Amino acid sequence: MSDLVTIFSRFTWQSALDVLLVALAFFSLFRLFRGTQAVQLLRGVLILVLVYAVATSLLDLTAFGYLMRNLLPAILVAIPVIFQPEMRRALERLGRTAPVFTRPAREQPISHLTNELVSATRALSTHQHGAIIVLEGSTGLQEYIETGVRISSRVSSELLQTIFYPGTALHDGAVIIREDRISAAACVLPLSQREFSDSQLGTRHRAALGISEQSDCAAIVVSEETGIVSVARNGRMVRRLDDRQLTKILLAFFQVARPESGSEES
Repeated sequence: MSDLVTIFSRFTWQSALDVLLVALAFFSLFRLFRGTQAVQLLRGVLILVLVYAVATSLLDLTAFGYLMRNLLPAILVAIPVIFQPEMRRALERLGRTAPVFTRPAREQPISHLTNELVSATRALSTHQHGAIIVLEGSTGLQEYIETGVRISSRVSSELLQTIFYPGTALHDGAVIIREDRISAAACVLPLSQREFSDSQLGTRHRAALGISEQSDCAAIVVSEETGIVSVARNGRMVRRLDDRQLTKILLAFFQVARPESGSEES
């Protein structure tokens, strides 16, 4: 306790500036890696460093201190190797003329976005046009976005129907939506290894389950054979949804993924 009092007694404006610069550096890293799975690792490393700093400064933990001193260098060496693509994209983003701290554009209201998705799903289901629409959550899907064709357009029912119209160049693959924009189409998703007892569940359903097992996204699937609408989330799939049920699921998802937007509407 006396050590803690000593630390605060030596705290000056230079110390505050030092802490502010460190916080600014971590904030910049999170902004650069936003939209990728690397941000989850960064959070974990940050928590590990904080636990190590607190434990070694306040408690005399010899064995734990030895373990962390030998473990942290290995983690710092492994990060560039494991997340080399994400780091390359982050450095490229840093080198662009757009500032790091630009404020994102105002998002579409959740109700409008939900209506566009439900309208597109209804039309695709009626005409039995197969489709898979992935809504990004807090876990970034950048690596899957880069497998498709970049679009970067606001979500609209007409555009989604056009993309998934049979025979078009982009209909075979997934659309990934980030916030209120269609980031890319014809994206390749990981397939679930789960065994399906229902023969009506095909590759689209397996891809929807696969991406939902690896992230906190929600994936809407329209069956090409039956027109049945399904939603996969957290490795589970709900099928035979009507407009009311789909709307309820989407609103619940957006309230979790974008709570600040939901509060603006109320």
